[in-house]
Amino acid sequence: MKSGSGWAAVALSGGVDSSVVAYLLREEGYEVRGVHMRNWDAPCGGTCGADSFADVRRVGEFLGISVEEVRFTEAFRERVLAPVLDAYRKGFTPNPDVLCNREVKFGLLLEYVLERGAEFLATGHYARILPHPRKAGALALYKGVDETKDQSYFLYALAPHVLPFLRFPLGTWRKREVRALARSVGLPTAEKPDSVGLCFVGREEDMRPFLRAFLPEAPGEIRDVDDGELLGMHEGVHFYTHGQRKGLRLGGRGRRKRGPWYVAAKDVDRRILYVAQGREHPSLFAVGLEAEEAVWTAGEIPAPGTRLAARTRYRQREAEAVVLDADETRVYLRFATPQWAVTPGQALVLYEGEMVVGGATIVRVERPFFADRPFGRLV
Repeated sequence: MKSGSGWAAVALSGGVDSSVVAYLLREEGYEVRGVHMRNWDAPCGGTCGADSFADVRRVGEFLGISVEEVRFTEAFRERVLAPVLDAYRKGFTPNPDVLCNREVKFGLLLEYVLERGAEFLATGHYARILPHPRKAGALALYKGVDETKDQSYFLYALAPHVLPFLRFPLGTWRKREVRALARSVGLPTAEKPDSVGLCFVGREEDMRPFLRAFLPEAPGEIRDVDDGELLGMHEGVHFYTHGQRKGLRLGGRGRRKRGPWYVAAKDVDRRILYVAQGREHPSLFAVGLEAEEAVWTAGEIPAPGTRLAARTRYRQREAEAVVLDADETRVYLRFATPQWAVTPGQALVLYEGEMVVGGATIVRVERPFFADRPFGRLV
């Protein structure tokens, strides 16, 4: 990749964060040009498509900057939607936002603006790019200062060579400060609610009806993980994820009354959904995991015995873990203490303090509860 003549490209989503980024860079004296990605043409909960680009145009007019919409719908279907659906078919719970960032926003969109002469692409992510602590002249990805908004988890798949072409101006800001600035300067998006949805669906709770449009129902049994008692029926194991409580419709079921039911495991081949009663049930805890498709964001593969902080879900607390083995494409680790609802398909992100060491996709979870029990092949 090559940088260009000095103008700044800002990925404008139509929300307050990216609008403030465009304002800040304009105030720094950059020639700012806004680019809006159109990745999806079907209804998406109001967080994408024509409504968002209308807000982008309003921001462009307010700031006096040019804006354009760039369509990546076909590439999105091939690079994001297809692998996401394939993962669901296997019983995994993938993270579409990681793929979206890697393949589209910081893949196709970054290439698009650099080829047209941009110096860098800026976004409204709450993360930081700072000098690498051990590599002179190199950069590394760090957490955002606002812990409640930090988005480094979704950015781990950024390869080291793209970091010099990115800017995250809000990495040192807190969300309340961003809102306050937007209001004080009169940005049209100052009061627009935050988007908390998936990168192409809209709201997170819309995921199941979205999947129904692509994955057929595959009914099967719901069974108690302790004694195999048949508790009910489900519409397809791919519609459920580890640790899920809502939507099971098992109130009052089971021989023992020990609290609500949680998804503990999935037998994809036999279409059996195993559930456990009570959040502290041992089947819900993992002592280790294996993850593949690793990206070492900091440019260093951790040696066996390295102790790092591991996050296996967004907003989940980091857990101390020791790396047992790692190479360019995979990592195997053990947790210092058992971790709840570690889910195949989700992202494992490893941190050294505030710095992102790298991450990978979880493919196997080590759960002692299932080690010597006569279950089939479980996910």
